[in-house]
This record gives sequence, structure tokens and C-alpha cells, in this order.
Amino acid sequence: MDQPRATSAEEFITIGRVLGPQGRRGEVVIESHSDAPERFKAGMKVSALAENGSRRGLVIEQLWPHKGHLVLKFAGIDSISDAEMLSSCELQVKRSDRAPLESGWSYVSDLIGCTAFDADQEIGTVVDVRFGAGEAPLLIVHSGEKELEIPYAQAYLQSVDVGRRQVNMRLPEGMLDLDAPLSEEEKREQNKSSS
Repeated sequence: MDQPRATSAEEFITIGRVLGPQGRRGEVVIESHSDAPERFKAGMKVSALAENGSRRGLVIEQLWPHKGHLVLKFAGIDSISDAEMLSSCELQVKRSDRAPLESGWSYVSDLIGCTAFDADQEIGTVVDVRFGAGEAPLLIVHSGEKELEIPYAQAYLQSVDVGRRQVNMRLPEGMLDLDAPLSEEEKREQNKSSS
């Protein structure tokens, strides 16, 4: 399933991130936010959003897999220095241009704003999705005063109902306690051992 994340109220979604130059002719290696890498194609138009907020249109000339990532060659990006300027850029497409999904699949960007449940118990609201921390993206869930990181892994996922704004999971016992703040007793024990 595609795993882009929304960037704001704008009509763009992130489908990948440039990790850095790869080669001498302007190629870049990217982290795909899609588990369907065939969605990237020669001739595809993308928008590169830099960390400073500037945006630049690009067209993919060539692409190939490389060590679990994709290498892209963009038209007009022909040197290492050109490629370096794209480092850390988010590669985006307009929401209306994203690829259609098979029945039963959903975009991770559509999960932002959904309520997450563990079995039938409400956990909180999905506020973001983070990539690159492991095999599965992390749903960032606000639960009261806490921010929880929950792997969006097939093994834990029961169902997604974007229309009803719900993500239903069955998490291993104790997973939600991993991010829990220390109790006063745990803080005292921690202070004893460090002194």
C-alpha cells in the first residue's frame, strides 16, 4: 500500500524523500514512501519540496532499484552538485494525481486525523506518520498529554475505515506502555542507580 504522508492542508502528498546523490550524472537515491515502487515511472512529474519550503517541478528520466531504495535520474539534474541541492527534499505529487488503489487499500496520508483503536479501546488521534525508523512507518498518535509511536504493521492492523476515520489495530500487550512516562517510584529507582 502507498505510504505517503500529507504535508499540510495543501493538495500535495509526499511519496518519497531524497537521501542524497548517487552517481556522477545527477542521480539521487530516494527513500520511497510506497511499498509499490512501480508507482514511480519514467516521465512521471513530481514536485521537490525543500526544507526551506521552496518547491521545484521535476520529471523522472530513468529509475532503477539499488540496495532497497530507488535511484532516480531527473531531467536537467546532470551533476553531483545539482543532485546535492535535492538532498532531503520531499518528493510530492498532487493529491489528485496519486495512483488509484486496489479495493481494501488506503493511503497512509488519509490516516492523519483518524482515531486509532486497540481492539475496541480508543488510543487517540493520528497526527502524523514517520518513515525510516524501521520496516513499518510509525503512526504518531496523540493520546491525552502523551505522544505515542505505533508501528503501522500488517501484523497489528485489523481494519481501516477512512470514511469513518478509524484505524483498528490489535497491538501486543504492553506496547502502549513503552512510551509511558516513568512513575514516581521508577524515577526514584533510576536516581538511586545513577548516583
